[in-house]
Amino acid sequence: MNVMDFFRMSAGQWYSQRSTHHLPFRRAELGDSHITVEPLEADHPSVVDICKLHDVDAALAVGGALVTWKGAMAWDKEDENHEGTTVFALVPDADNPKVGQLLRERGYAEIVPVIGRYEVEDDNALLLTTEYETMSSVERFWFANPNLRLRTSVVKRFGGFSTASFCAESRKGDVEATPEPSSVPAPLSAFGW
Repeated sequence: MNVMDFFRMSAGQWYSQRSTHHLPFRRAELGDSHITVEPLEADHPSVVDICKLHDVDAALAVGGALVTWKGAMAWDKEDENHEGTTVFALVPDADNPKVGQLLRERGYAEIVPVIGRYEVEDDNALLLTTEYETMSSVERFWFANPNLRLRTSVVKRFGGFSTASFCAESRKGDVEATPEPSSVPAPLSAFGW
């Protein structure tokens, strides 16, 4: 599997349930979101624009994706907004197409344009690693089956503060029965690990 195969498998709408562990506070928080993934071909204007933004030759890109999301977390305050859109481009390394650059207009942990790294692992999982000015993030995505995608993420802030998340994302079909994000349960009690 190559990186665009992974994003083509991810195309569509997903309902994501998340458990985030705030390690410094030994507390967990639940949340959910609706995610839409649209793979983009290499010549798509958005892929070309992201390459230009990062001064990367657009001819080297193999494609990208447009991702939108809307979600809620249990500890949210009224003014917190967990919705947005991002576009990214994928540029494989010349000597190994299973690894390369992930050019983003908006990062996961910081909302700034950023270049991360991707790797398609031997078990067809996708690993994304991004270094920001004040933190780093590692995300791993894999398919349990074509309609169930799993994701883990770890965000490390300078100074040692970290969060770890686990998401189970189920593909939405034509049925509109998936609940809207916002009715998340109360946070779990403290974890002792």
